[in-house]
Amino acid sequence: MNRPAINADGRKVVVHNRRARHDYEILDTLEAGLALTGGEIKSIRAGGVQLADAYAEVKHGEAWLHNMHIAPYTHAGSVLADPKRPRKLLLHRREIDRLIGRVQEKGLTLIPLDVHLRRGFAKVELALARGRKRWDRRRDIEAKDVRRERDTEVARYR
Repeated sequence: MNRPAINADGRKVVVHNRRARHDYEILDTLEAGLALTGGEIKSIRAGGVQLADAYAEVKHGEAWLHNMHIAPYTHAGSVLADPKRPRKLLLHRREIDRLIGRVQEKGLTLIPLDVHLRRGFAKVELALARGRKRWDRRRDIEAKDVRRERDTEVARYR
């Protein structure tokens, strides 16, 4: 398991969701706490987290994170939690109410961008996002190629 690296703003990023920015158009971000057991937080600190198919939803006035895999901590006691169980997100009521309104808009979803540690607490950065179509991604790739060629020409000129 990998050890987290310390970011410039004091966050120790444990894992990034690399597919998120590729598959989704990010409209807004917010940080939420995670309700975890003792073995889960130790596993997160050791880097045993995967966000491959994770998503968040607001159900019955509470926010939940689904499909985030936290590897069982090997030195934990006899009680091991399910690695893919839904985990409660810790948000203020006004944030949850705002999310309910925005998620109900057409095509918007909540996806985790990363899991990080801030002052010893596990946090997840959520994004309110809209799914991209294949042609949207192609357009972004073309724009990136044009920017790269332009930067190469500018560097060559200097």
